[in-house]
Amino acid sequence: MFNIDSFILLVALLLIIGVISTKFSTRVGVPALVLFIAVGMLFGSDGLGLIHFDNPKLAQLIGVIALIVILFEGGLQTKWTAVKPVLVPSLSLATIGVLITTSLVAVAAYLVFDISWFEAFLFGSIVGSTDAAAVFAVLKGQNIDNRLESTLEVESGTNDPMAVFLTITFIQLLSVEDNNILGLILAFFWQMGIGLAVGIIFGKLAVFAINKINLDSSGLYPVFAMAFALLTYSATALIHASGLLAVYIAALVIGSSDITYRHSIFRFNEGFAWMMQILMFVILGLLVFPAQLFAMDIMIKGLIIAGSLIVVARPVAVFISTIKLGFNTREKLFLSWAGLRGAVPIVLATYPMIAGLEDNQLFFNVVFFVVLTSSLIQGSTIPYMAKWLKLSGIQKTTPAHTLELVSIGKANAEIIEYEVNGDDFITNKKIVHLKLPKRVLINAIIRGENLITPRGDTTIRNGDILYILTSRESKEKLLQMVKTKTEKPDTPVKENTLK
Repeated sequence: MFNIDSFILLVALLLIIGVISTKFSTRVGVPALVLFIAVGMLFGSDGLGLIHFDNPKLAQLIGVIALIVILFEGGLQTKWTAVKPVLVPSLSLATIGVLITTSLVAVAAYLVFDISWFEAFLFGSIVGSTDAAAVFAVLKGQNIDNRLESTLEVESGTNDPMAVFLTITFIQLLSVEDNNILGLILAFFWQMGIGLAVGIIFGKLAVFAINKINLDSSGLYPVFAMAFALLTYSATALIHASGLLAVYIAALVIGSSDITYRHSIFRFNEGFAWMMQILMFVILGLLVFPAQLFAMDIMIKGLIIAGSLIVVARPVAVFISTIKLGFNTREKLFLSWAGLRGAVPIVLATYPMIAGLEDNQLFFNVVFFVVLTSSLIQGSTIPYMAKWLKLSGIQKTTPAHTLELVSIGKANAEIIEYEVNGDDFITNKKIVHLKLPKRVLINAIIRGENLITPRGDTTIRNGDILYILTSRESKEKLLQMVKTKTEKPDTPVKENTLK
């Protein structure tokens, strides 16, 4: 009999175990998603037997909602200035790369399993794309070269439409006798094009609404932003375009814009994304039965498919889809190794189950095993691969400072965080000489790990983080002043951003 109190207790325990496992995963070098899945398998029917879960439709619903949250958070953290230089190779990997990966994995699946070519290509489609949840989680905080990290993140955020399109196409080819091939191809361009357009429109709409609507509490702004993410997905999906792509593009627009209560929105979505990631992978872990997953036949065939994906399909796809796009051999090898599989292939593996296709359970089990193999082998060795290939960037550190603000929306004012660059006009100038606009006050300066109380004779240095209280009326003048650069002959201007 269902007991509400017991259910709430179980959810609490799962979340606590999931959060603690992230710390454990860092120490042992295992991606957190593997531990989340292991928690689900432990609590499932073949483990402790505390939860019996075998509903692929519910798992798919939870997975899609979680992916919306994760993609939205990933897009918020990605700046357009980082995306622009790698846009072409990322999109090439997200389209041509997925198509090549799908085709090569299909050949391996056809040789390994006793299935038709359509079924083989369906299997290749399911595992053809990299996973945003896995890529964002594994790369976060790592000292990977910024260009490569941006390429992987943009690829994983934009390659879902191709994988979803191919998966649905081959399911239709297997289940429907008469298919319009031209219509299916046009549907793909519709999904990509309209998804991109709707994402830009809703992103700009969200920025306008967040900045113009004066809410009573700062805690409402993150909820408001998340509502736009869900609205973007649903509105796009209802017109049969790619909702996941639209969400990522909208988040990219929002994250690259100047919005009020930026930190509240970012911190809320970061925590919410972690919670949804834990929930999603635990649910997917509950959906699989370890007795079937670790059967010798599944393990052998799964290792063969995983090997063909990691060693052959992904590297070939990367090397072909990035021809003449500015990557050297070492960089291409790293992009090949960092093509992680995660939640998206497992969620896509529920599509054949819901469609009632033959061998759907076989597909799900093998896909699950391939994801586990990819996460364990590739995910745990990405930092070492970057170091071996000499592609590590500057060591990233989490700032030791935090800023907690109460709502000042009714006061028509806000606090801006600004990191000073060496070519900024305000660098090496005393505060008294800055001629700040009216109703603008520098409240605090973070220099390294030290908090400095600003005075008139305090000199602003390169790398300082300024916390500036400004009225809404003076905000534009303040932005113009701090964004002004010192002119340097024959030196490219480096853009800065307000956080």
